[in-house]
Amino acid sequence: MPPRTLPEGVVPDHPLARYTTVRAGGAAEYFARAPSEAALAALAAWAREEALEVGVVGSGSNLLVADEGVRGLVIKLEKDLSQIELDGHRIRCGGGARLPAVAAKAAQAGLSGLEFGVNIPGTVGGAVRMNANAYGGELARVLDWVKVVTPDGRIDERTPEELGFAYRRSNLAPGEIVARAAFTLEPAQSAEVKATLAAMRARRKAAQPSGIKTFGSTFKNPDDPRAEGRTAGQLLDAAGCRGLEVGGARFSLKHANFVENTGEATTADIVALMAEGRRRVRERFGVTLEAEVQALGPVAFPADWER
Repeated sequence: MPPRTLPEGVVPDHPLARYTTVRAGGAAEYFARAPSEAALAALAAWAREEALEVGVVGSGSNLLVADEGVRGLVIKLEKDLSQIELDGHRIRCGGGARLPAVAAKAAQAGLSGLEFGVNIPGTVGGAVRMNANAYGGELARVLDWVKVVTPDGRIDERTPEELGFAYRRSNLAPGEIVARAAFTLEPAQSAEVKATLAAMRARRKAAQPSGIKTFGSTFKNPDDPRAEGRTAGQLLDAAGCRGLEVGGARFSLKHANFVENTGEATTADIVALMAEGRRRVRERFGVTLEAEVQALGPVAFPADWER
């Protein structure tokens, strides 16, 4: 097959570990930055013409990249697609905007409803895809609409009711990319909202690891009655997983549901560690944990894992 003629800005064999907070994984076959809806739609259309799968990297805080790399096109949203704008009681932002920054912007404007976002270290697009929630807040409650670029390059506007939200998931299909989103919030005293953000940051800092190579929660909190109300982290801790290591990967000493890269961990190390933690919890409590992390490329999760 002759080499592909690449659109401007598309580069081959681009390393991806730097775009993940756990700093592991291989390279993208093709990589591009999308500064606008039009550019994103054009990239999606080109990938479809070339029969390439499309993936997106945001903050990389909940992402595992396959060690052997990612076939197809990987896109990062930037510039216009990472902006945050105020419109009365509404905040409009690009899918590449960081959710903590959106929460801080809302606080400065005296708008309440997105405070929980300060503790979700991801982008708006990733948060919509996973119906992100933390500390009692839930993105679906304040989301107004999203604009989604489809694999054939169309731009669709969808309401929360059309996104099929459930716990930590939506019905966005593979290859569909959240280009923009809008949130409708409630007016409040700016000082009070800022104080809530500060308290949430302090709570997170006290409970979870930071300033190291790690990603967010590894497993979803189970609703299995055998868990007796315990979180995934509490179950992992009770099953002896705190500090457990496989290769360069370790369950954090501070919070057992966080995986750390202690040096040169591979994605295979991380998956093996997750599998051992999941096995121990199932053996001890009869509870089967479900992975929360997202994957790019052929990450070799065990065959019996729900994905």
